[in-house]
Amino acid sequence: MSATGTGRRSTAAGRPRWPVSWRRAVTAARWEWALAGAGMCAAAVAVGTAPIAARAAASANWPPFVLVAGLLLVGLVADGDGLFAAAGAALARRARHHLALYAWSSALVVGVTALLNLDTSVAFLTPVVAHAARARRTSAEPLVAACLLLSNAGSLLLPGSNLTNLIVVGHLHLTGGAFARRMALPWAAAAVVTAAVVALAHRRCLRGRDASPSIGAPAGRVGSVGAVAVGTTAVAVLVLRNPALVVLGVGLAATAVQLVRRRHPAWIVVETLGLPQLVGLAGVAIGLGAAGRVWDVPSRVLAHLGTWATATVAAGVSVLVNNLPAASLLAARPPNHPLALLVGLNVGPNLFATGSLSWLLWLRAARLAGERPSIAATARLGALSVPVAGAAAVLALGITAGH
Repeated sequence: MSATGTGRRSTAAGRPRWPVSWRRAVTAARWEWALAGAGMCAAAVAVGTAPIAARAAASANWPPFVLVAGLLLVGLVADGDGLFAAAGAALARRARHHLALYAWSSALVVGVTALLNLDTSVAFLTPVVAHAARARRTSAEPLVAACLLLSNAGSLLLPGSNLTNLIVVGHLHLTGGAFARRMALPWAAAAVVTAAVVALAHRRCLRGRDASPSIGAPAGRVGSVGAVAVGTTAVAVLVLRNPALVVLGVGLAATAVQLVRRRHPAWIVVETLGLPQLVGLAGVAIGLGAAGRVWDVPSRVLAHLGTWATATVAAGVSVLVNNLPAASLLAARPPNHPLALLVGLNVGPNLFATGSLSWLLWLRAARLAGERPSIAATARLGALSVPVAGAAAVLALGITAGH
């Protein structure tokens, strides 16, 4: 994803100073508008050639995009109210050693991902760990990178942990508890291996210890609107099977309150949403989902593959077209190895920014907190971690199946 906020400068408090013109807020990079056009064309072709399949694909794929839009708005309000900075300071007080801070952050990310979902984890915890690193006077790079990679790799435990799980699990007719029993060991294996790879890659900066005796609370009070919005969102994601519309409603309501109170200029809302990217990816997902329902080649190919090859193909297709369209394409018909398919769809997106919507959320959430993570550096970490974490998860699937 592109750096939509090119040219921003940091204030003394570490928060970005946003551009002041509507033109820069509404004019995305050319490729983003190209993606929007391609997505709309894909959806239009699907509707024109296979309307029933397109309707089914749209029904299966609209929730994640609506959810992401709502999370972006809630995250913007929460950050403006100082909630993420306060949470980051609290996290930083838990550990004086940088490695301990990394361990606490990793456990928090994996837990939130499993109980809520990976998009919620990325949107809300990326700025928290960035502020925590700043409070501990250490590099935010390993914590911010781990937040993305662990959110993807740690989304195997429950059906609601990743929306790709819901697409594939529809063929299995498993309860949440049965799914968790089947996936607990693969989930733990993928998360532990991913965390270890990131820690080894950043071992030098994780060896340090902050010499400051204590960390105070951030200046200013935490706004109530952001706190209420985050709390309501968490409850909705935890309780509701499909919380997308509720989360979007919360985000819109909280944003409206802040606009009336002049806490945010309106152009920030437009820039934060990144509508060209969301529209483009949604269109591609509908087009590929419809294709998977009328074109049986993907299902025939998967029928001849074992567990290892299924996971590998799923990871590759995720990087090519994003994991939600990939899930729609590859699971439009019941796959032979659905759990191995999920390993590829969930862990594989760590290979590159095209792999999942979580990359888009991550980039925007990190920049909201004043960080500018490198896509290339994070993709290199993904290239190191995905083969090992994916292999560990597939091996764990075999162990689970044998008991």
